[in-house]
Amino acid sequence: MPGYGRPVTTLVLVRHGRTAMTGPVLAGWTPGVHLNDEGREQAVALAQRLAPVPLTALVCSPLERCQDTVEAIVEGRSGTPLHTDERFAECRYGSWTGRPLKELAKDPLWKVVQAHPSAVTFPGGESLAGVQARAVAAVRDWDARLSAEHGDDAVWLACSHGDVIKAVVADALGLHLDLFQRITVDTCSATVIRYTAMRPFVVRVNDVGGDLRALIPPKRRRRRRVSSDAAVGGG
Repeated sequence: MPGYGRPVTTLVLVRHGRTAMTGPVLAGWTPGVHLNDEGREQAVALAQRLAPVPLTALVCSPLERCQDTVEAIVEGRSGTPLHTDERFAECRYGSWTGRPLKELAKDPLWKVVQAHPSAVTFPGGESLAGVQARAVAAVRDWDARLSAEHGDDAVWLACSHGDVIKAVVADALGLHLDLFQRITVDTCSATVIRYTAMRPFVVRVNDVGGDLRALIPPKRRRRRRVSSDAAVGGG
C-alpha cells in the first residue's frame, strides 16, 4: 500500500465551515456554495487555533466552501503551499444533489445509506465505497510525498467534507465502511490522524475547541525513530 513502508506524517483533516445549505439541503457539488457569516467566523476561529502549528502543506477540495475555509487558514502563512486535489471533494450525489434532506429521508435508498453505506451508489452519482477509496488513496499519496520532502515530523492539513472525512477516519480505525455513520464530523472541526509504518493512530476526532499546539513536533537534537507500537495500558 502506498505510504505504509515507513514512518509518515501527521494529517489534520478539516471540514469546511457552515454554509446556507449546511443541514437542510444536500449541497454536494452544487456550484457557488460559499461560507455564510457563521462559517466565516468558524474558519477564522479555526485558523487562530492552528496558528502555532507549522503546516508543511495545505490540500483542499476544489469546492468553494472548502476553498473559503482554507483561505482563512493560509492567511499569514507565507511560503506554505496550497494545493487542490479533487480526491478530497464531496461525494457526487447525482440526482440527490440540491434536494432537502427531509425529502431524501423518504427515499428507500436513505435507509441503505444509514445502515449499509458500502452498498450505496447514488443515482447518477458516485458510490460511497468509491469515495472512501479515492480519499484514502489521496491521504497515502500526500503522506508519502510530504514525508519524503519534510520528514516524519511534518504536519499537513486537508480541507474536505463530512462524509469524506468520516470515510477516512473509518479506514484509519479499521472499521468497515458500514460503521462510518457512527462518526460525527462537525463544520470547521479538526480530526487528527498520525500514520506510522505499521498503523494509523487516530489522535483527535471532531475537535471543535481544543488547544492544537500539542500537534507541534517536539524539538530534539537527534531524530528518533517513530514507533508504530501502541502504548500498553494507555501509556
